[in-house]
Amino acid sequence: MPTQPVSDTRLIACIAIGQTIGWGTLFSVFPLFMAPWEAELGWSRAEVNAGLTCALLVGGLVAVPCGRFVDRHGGRMMLATGAIAGALLLLALSQVRSLPVFWAIWAVMGVVQAAALWTPAMTLVVGRAREPTRAITAISFVTGLSTTIFVPVGALLIEALGWRGALVALAAIQTIPAALTLAMLSPDPARAATAPRAGFSLLQAVRRPAFLALAACFAGHAFVAVGLGAHLIPYLREQGLPEASVLLIVALHGPFQVVARAGLFALGPRATLRGVGRITTALTPVAMLLLAVLPPLLAWLVLFALVWAVADGLMTIIRSAGVMEILGREGYGTLTGALSIATVLPRTLSPLLIALWWEAMGGYGPLPWLLAGIGVLSAAAFSVAAQRGGAVVR
Repeated sequence: MPTQPVSDTRLIACIAIGQTIGWGTLFSVFPLFMAPWEAELGWSRAEVNAGLTCALLVGGLVAVPCGRFVDRHGGRMMLATGAIAGALLLLALSQVRSLPVFWAIWAVMGVVQAAALWTPAMTLVVGRAREPTRAITAISFVTGLSTTIFVPVGALLIEALGWRGALVALAAIQTIPAALTLAMLSPDPARAATAPRAGFSLLQAVRRPAFLALAACFAGHAFVAVGLGAHLIPYLREQGLPEASVLLIVALHGPFQVVARAGLFALGPRATLRGVGRITTALTPVAMLLLAVLPPLLAWLVLFALVWAVADGLMTIIRSAGVMEILGREGYGTLTGALSIATVLPRTLSPLLIALWWEAMGGYGPLPWLLAGIGVLSAAAFSVAAQRGGAVVR
């Protein structure tokens, strides 16, 4: 007999805890390891970062197959298997001494991140939740704390155990998502709710104006978000802001994101993701303009931090629940995997391109104006997607 679906509360708890741990152990902590890797293993920063870049590229390439698998077979076993594989890779990293082996581990890590993190988890939620939009919003509220939790935890582990011991400890923690997924979620149904009907064509789906517009929107936002994330601290320092103020502006991003997601959750069904997306994408260029024109004083730049965090925090929900509302449930995993491909190059290239801009200009100069222009194009693309998409899915 088919199993009854778990309640949204249980589903939310399982996915939220699992994704918080997964993002923490398989993504957020790795900047902490760069200095120890360079110091002990003698590798350059470029060589270390090549591994992380490789993971991003491989993860983008396998996103569509992973999404298609979840659409056809469900996400429970993929999430559990990916979590265990992630723990094994962390153990492998703890023993690494060869640069080619290090790069190979990161290539496989890209596959694991695509299998264990956001896209398959959200596809499972879209297929199982009674109220998928509220479920995704609630999960995003919790996972927004991942970096806040795991960066200090990772730092403490490295200090106490060394970088190799810290990776072993993180590997043990990474087994928790697998245990939760198997214990708290019922077996995958014979046919997932996101399974495409006979005759579904990915090639035709990605040619839809709504899909192309969403891809352009997400690519633009990825360029701004990743590029600004890599360069905001040196930009603020260049403006003459005191170091304590610089760190506070950056640290406020996470808490402000959580507040924005909590507000959206409180609105419930009164808010459509089309409407929220229009506001969210419009806030990105507004935030960049604030960064460009506000005096370099903490009291003023807190306003920039708030606006940017709201835009960036809500975009996580737009990329999940908003895609469902605009493109529908059919083939959701496959389509979100395809959308993620559009963000791979912007994510990987934006820090480098902004660094080249800095060198060419002799400073950051009008960088915020450039990012604001990209934000305007991204907002316009989302508006097209919202107009051309299908019926609202709640």
